[in-house]
Amino acid sequence: MDMKLEVVILPVGDVDRAKGFYVERLGWRLDADFPINDGYRIVQVTPPGSECSIIFGEGLTEQEAGTLHGLQLTVTDILEAQEELASRGVEVSGPFRDETGAFHHAGDTHRVPGVHPERASYGTFAAFKDPDGNEWFLQEITERAPGR
Repeated sequence: MDMKLEVVILPVGDVDRAKGFYVERLGWRLDADFPINDGYRIVQVTPPGSECSIIFGEGLTEQEAGTLHGLQLTVTDILEAQEELASRGVEVSGPFRDETGAFHHAGDTHRVPGVHPERASYGTFAAFKDPDGNEWFLQEITERAPGR
């Protein structure tokens, strides 16, 4: 049986500010904005090319705003993606790679500035935060590992 990740709930402090960031600043597709009743609102947005969406709003999670770290978007060209985000007014750190050559540590103490020396798929990252402090990573993948 297939099981696909469909939605991730994002804790935000100000729904309209988050909607402005994700839809107007990042250019993600607005799928829904349902103000169900006072204290319960659902906003769903989807990154370009993604099958997984994010939902934020009111009454959706008990997590505190800005506490999600490590959300990841994959891109085929990290430098192009970083340039596009910067042109939209998003502050992006990177590109960087982890000193181990594997995924990446939490925080930034193990980051080595620059793209992977061989530009190896899965080896280069960049990062940005939304207005609440939720942290997103970009990972450059040019060739998928077998079975992916």
